[in-house]
Amino acid sequence: MALQGISVVELSGLAPGPFCAMVLADFGARVVRVDRPGSRYDVSRLGRGKRSLVLDLKQPRGAAVLRRLCKRSDVLLEPFRRGVMEKLQLGPEILQRENPRLIYARLSGFGQSGSFSWLAGHDINYLALSGVLSKIGRSGENPYAPLNLLADFAGGGVMCALGIIMALFDRTRTGKGQVIDANMVEGTAYLSSFLWKTQKSSLWEAPRGQNMLDGGAPFYMTYRTADGEFMAVGAIEPQFYELLIKGCWGMLQFPSQKTT
Repeated sequence: MALQGISVVELSGLAPGPFCAMVLADFGARVVRVDRPGSRYDVSRLGRGKRSLVLDLKQPRGAAVLRRLCKRSDVLLEPFRRGVMEKLQLGPEILQRENPRLIYARLSGFGQSGSFSWLAGHDINYLALSGVLSKIGRSGENPYAPLNLLADFAGGGVMCALGIIMALFDRTRTGKGQVIDANMVEGTAYLSSFLWKTQKSSLWEAPRGQNMLDGGAPFYMTYRTADGEFMAVGAIEPQFYELLIKGCWGMLQFPSQKTT
């Protein structure tokens, strides 16, 4: 597998970090998850392919064990807010001095700089600051966060995994590790680049819920069926719209396709 032979130390946190490490494990990396003693969070659902141990990093013995692990590992993934690892004397300056090849991946909500970097948050907060939340929802209704936790899993976990893989590739040329500052706000904004680049085009020029792809077009929408279930319709191109019409009633009984 692509990441066979790569060893990862994951400091346990909420969904973004565990998901990122699970992606790496799925592609062959050896992942050791470090849990906090007495943690009330159940991370087992994102624990596929990992080993785990419990360390109290606030105690000298626990911190020493982590430092030994990092000396022989390729990646450290930490999910804490700015300054937490430095307070524990486990920041990148120390760990990369002991292992210059270590890739130190920091995955947080708001990044390691700026006035928000000290704050905690959740998916809906990151979506709001990224600007994406303002685009999601029906016309005349409040914006609502998508069920798939877009900021946590995609903007955070997947983007961090991508950063780790690129850092591993760069290390093959330089022989050195680096620090990755991945965060959910910037990751989500990056994923929505197409949205912002096209917002003045016919795709998104109308208010929320009135554009072709966000509920404003009858040929790209969900409908309740006679049996109480739902059907998703996505007939954007004229040839597919024609098939949709033929499969329903007739052209005179169905709304005409928008031309904008």
